[in-house]
Amino acid sequence: MVQRRLVAALAIACAVAVVNGCGRDIPKEPITLDGNFLTVDNRTNQEWRGVEVWLNRSYRVTAASIPAGSRFQAPLNTFVDGYARRFDFKRMQVRDLRLTATQPDGAVVHMEKSFQQIGLEHTLGAAVGKKP
Repeated sequence: MVQRRLVAALAIACAVAVVNGCGRDIPKEPITLDGNFLTVDNRTNQEWRGVEVWLNRSYRVTAASIPAGSRFQAPLNTFVDGYARRFDFKRMQVRDLRLTATQPDGAVVHMEKSFQQIGLEHTLGAAVGKKP
């Protein structure tokens, strides 16, 4: 009876370790969203200059630089389009995020984060033969 309990306890401990990744952290993506809040992690050893982040290809926010090993954070309502209209998180859906910047050596940094489409637009697009 004691051996069965010990085996069961060890099995549970192993299952928890596997689910938790054996203590290893899963690396986060460099561009993350948490509700109405964007975070960009510069995990490189070089500064990013002239940073532009585009939301849905129409709304933009800029930063002069993101130093090496640091992060940039901004609420989504700080993104504005060419007509000075702000992104309205409560009424609009995030479809994609794109980042461009330049490193001190002139190399271009480019990242994209796409999101799965949901709702009527996705469903109707599939109904008329468009790719989702």
